[in-house]
Amino acid sequence: MTAIGTKLRTFCLRSLKGMAALLVILALVYWLLPKPDLLPPDLEYSRVVLDRDGEVIFLTTTSEGRLRLPTTLDQIAPEMLEATLEMEDRRFFSHSGVDPRSLARAGWGVVSQQKLGGGSTITMQLSRLRWSLRTRSLWGKSKQIFRALQLERHYSKEEIAAAYFTIAPYGGNVEGVRAASFRWCGKDASELTLREAASLSAIPQSPGTRRPRASGNALLAAAQARLMTRLRANHGEPPNELDAEFHLVPTAIPREAPHYARRRLHEDPKSLTVSTTLDLTQQHLIEESIRDFLDRWYSQGLRNAAAVLLHAPTGEIRASVGSADFHNANIAGQVDGTRAPRSPGSTLKPFIYALALDAGLIQPQTLLDDAPKRFAGYNPENSDRQFLGPIAASEALRRSRNVPAIELANRLPHGGLEAFLNDSDVDLPQRSHGLALAIGATEMRLEDLAHLYAELAFPRRGKLSPSACWLTLDALRSKEPGAPLGLAFKTGTSNGFRDAWACGVMGDWVLCVWVGHFNGRGMPGLFASETAAPLLWQTVKQLDLPAPPEDSPSPEDVVKVQVCAVSGDLAGKHCPHAREGWFIGGVSPITSCKVHQKVDDAVVEVWSADRLKQFRKAGFPRASSPKLSAQNDSPYQMATSGSPPKILSPQSALTYYIQSNAKAQQQNRLLLEANAAPGTQQIHWFADRRYLGASPPAEPLSWQPIVGDYELQAMDDAGRVSSVRISVRLAIGN
Repeated sequence: MTAIGTKLRTFCLRSLKGMAALLVILALVYWLLPKPDLLPPDLEYSRVVLDRDGEVIFLTTTSEGRLRLPTTLDQIAPEMLEATLEMEDRRFFSHSGVDPRSLARAGWGVVSQQKLGGGSTITMQLSRLRWSLRTRSLWGKSKQIFRALQLERHYSKEEIAAAYFTIAPYGGNVEGVRAASFRWCGKDASELTLREAASLSAIPQSPGTRRPRASGNALLAAAQARLMTRLRANHGEPPNELDAEFHLVPTAIPREAPHYARRRLHEDPKSLTVSTTLDLTQQHLIEESIRDFLDRWYSQGLRNAAAVLLHAPTGEIRASVGSADFHNANIAGQVDGTRAPRSPGSTLKPFIYALALDAGLIQPQTLLDDAPKRFAGYNPENSDRQFLGPIAASEALRRSRNVPAIELANRLPHGGLEAFLNDSDVDLPQRSHGLALAIGATEMRLEDLAHLYAELAFPRRGKLSPSACWLTLDALRSKEPGAPLGLAFKTGTSNGFRDAWACGVMGDWVLCVWVGHFNGRGMPGLFASETAAPLLWQTVKQLDLPAPPEDSPSPEDVVKVQVCAVSGDLAGKHCPHAREGWFIGGVSPITSCKVHQKVDDAVVEVWSADRLKQFRKAGFPRASSPKLSAQNDSPYQMATSGSPPKILSPQSALTYYIQSNAKAQQQNRLLLEANAAPGTQQIHWFADRRYLGASPPAEPLSWQPIVGDYELQAMDDAGRVSSVRISVRLAIGN
């Protein structure tokens, strides 16, 4: 017995030493386990776009078509963690990655053919998903256990749980609880209720059969009801029969503002989360307004529209609608109308007037000529093919007269409108635009136009003065029936009726809309005043944008002065009718009225011949100026002290071509025309000191030149002379 006891004791000691050595080796191996990546290094995620409040408005799929979002525990509701641990791994925070009790229970279930649950912990499930392990075999299960231990060695429980909630399968193409929450609950994972959390927690055990469906899923409902019973028991609550009636219903993947969201993702390709300044409520209101508007115009063939809403003080885009229907291929709905270059029509005219106000060329009451004009061979017309004659600058802007705008654009200093647009970072086509730019002979983006109008509403860049912007908007405020009170707006119709625009400023807000067709198809009669303007008005009302206070103060240097109600200049002592008008102190032209003159104790109107002609053609004839003579001192002195004639035609430094055949001789004639000071009766024309003839002011004299270089001179009754140099050449090939 003693020998046997000794041998047994020796065996036990050796066994203990062996086990101790094995444990030391295992501990050493465990300690030396290399640190793996918690998730696959090439794992691709969906990308999200957020609105200004941080809400997800757009969610993409990965390149393999998965919905998958990275997750941390602070991004999910506590109810989700509670339900998942109850469903999958109650002792998750106490075991080391493998739960022997669970493994033993699962093993006995296999032997006894009972459903006693699985033995995998959350860490083991993460290992299977992370390394795509097949765990039906003993070898596969061993690898799963090894990987679970390896993860537990290097990562915290919180990190492991977050990784599980990132790649766990939740049915269909959905992976991870955040993506599942958006897809199956229509909300962020941080907002999940206990019932929703229980339903989602039941899906990973059988993602194929428990996937939520629009008609409901009985298997999922039963599983989540069983889980809810356990959860309620944990809370000391009785079972609730309504738990079995709760169903998850698939919701649409967030795809709000698709044009703008896709663009922002393209502009920031490396960020998984892209923030925007969009206001989803305002976005929906504009989309609804566009749908309502196009429904009314459907029978007339109008199919598409776009809109941009800006907050002027910050320059933030609060809403952006690229087309009427992103998914409608018949209208090329995926084209972004806010970024597509289109002809802006007359929407640039306000900036011509603002620049002219800043340059001291005009004040709001300055008379401009709405009459036939030639600008270096360019003969502009108004859209109605009519001319209104002399018209106040503010009225010319409000009524969108082309000729006055072009004439002002021709006088602007420092590169004029085109330089202003380039300095304002407007992406213009790389070509010369000339004076036709004033009436939209270019291409612009709706979003760029909105930013320009934001500069009118809240000047920040220093390109325009606050005074000029204030006066321009004051001129654009309309009392037109249907227009919201306080709205300053301008419309524009492109050539061929392809595009109709309307841009409005309401206090701190700028809204610009476009209607038309992306294929450039014209619609005869598509006037912006009848289409884009009503869309603008109804959208402003729907947005309930606050109007500026009626008593809002003007800029300090904008003051009211007395102006002549007839000439628009500062009222003189002989002006019979004066009224108040706006004036920029130190900038606006200080021009006193010279129209009203006192002659023989009577006040008369003294207009230049061309102005009289314009009044007559416009249907507003005015009394002719008194005849000039040495006895009429007042008008005679005014004539002799006035300006020399202004030659309108031909244009200085131009080359004119004539044809050699006899039939073209009549076409070879040039028209000589000039304006003159009030009271002038005749303008005498000379070509290199050779007398050509005389004509009344604003009446052309016909002249047939031959090839050569000429100095043409125009002399009025008082001997004042002006001249231009031109060249006449023979047209080749005729």
